[in-house]
Amino acid sequence: MKKTSQWFTPLAILAATSLAWTSPSVANEAYPTASVDYFQGQQSIPIGVDAPEMEETPNNNDNFGNFGSPIYQGTCPATLDPIVRRIIGSDTANRWGILVETLQDGKILYNHNGDRNFIPASNNKIFTTAAALQRLSPDTPIKSNVSLQQWVMVTNKRSHNGYADTLMRYIGGPGAAKATLTQLGVDPRSFRLADGSGLSRANTTTPRALVDTLRAMYSSPQGELFVASLPVAGMNGTLTRRMRSTPAQGNVYAKTGTLTGVRALSGYINNSTYGTLVFSILANDSRRPGTSLVHAIDQIVVQLNMMNQCN
Repeated sequence: MKKTSQWFTPLAILAATSLAWTSPSVANEAYPTASVDYFQGQQSIPIGVDAPEMEETPNNNDNFGNFGSPIYQGTCPATLDPIVRRIIGSDTANRWGILVETLQDGKILYNHNGDRNFIPASNNKIFTTAAALQRLSPDTPIKSNVSLQQWVMVTNKRSHNGYADTLMRYIGGPGAAKATLTQLGVDPRSFRLADGSGLSRANTTTPRALVDTLRAMYSSPQGELFVASLPVAGMNGTLTRRMRSTPAQGNVYAKTGTLTGVRALSGYINNSTYGTLVFSILANDSRRPGTSLVHAIDQIVVQLNMMNQCN
């Protein structure tokens, strides 16, 4: 796999047109080794409409997630754990779940509560759209002659709750989605689906279930569409205002998640040393301000983007 920091062009027109026919006022948020590299020789997808989740810009001046350490501190897998614990706070570490693996060979680079259940918020849309893309053709009309590929783009890029719940009903409900994801290789004991959007707190998942889904989708026939539907750090979708002017800008495709006391981010990181990383970060901590949780998540992702091999 070529290790590069460039991104998509094939679905740029699709992404732009898919996001043009829905009003921004209704957008809301509350297996095998891959044989392709979707990050090679590509550019980011343009999108010009903000979604409400983007209004939560990280507060870089708060006390949580700083701890006096620079965000650009270099790290390697052996030194990552103390850095992460300084970012999230040792007293709240049990409220976080983090799993990071290489896409190419599945090597675990970091695991903190990777098999513990958390509320995923809108990271649930990863399950919904992955199941839909496995069950239906991208050209399948979902509603008003809007194709599945357009529906998925809006669901993930804008984190559209209505679209996600409609899509879940269309494919047969949570039971059908879970059966499809199980066939994809995701352990059915590692997640519970109550809706398509992630608004229900009855949804639970482990970071591992999300990483396994992301890995399987990357190498699936609809992998290019799925990855292209995710927001890009500092550039579009619900990540437009996050990780700007950091090394992670343009190098992270990931789904955001927001509920009261819950923040989540799961997706792919382009790392110059390890190639593509698959990751999931879930924070269930009602004692911290939401902006502080977002700031901490973004610091961790920047560290992962810059991570090198240990000497």
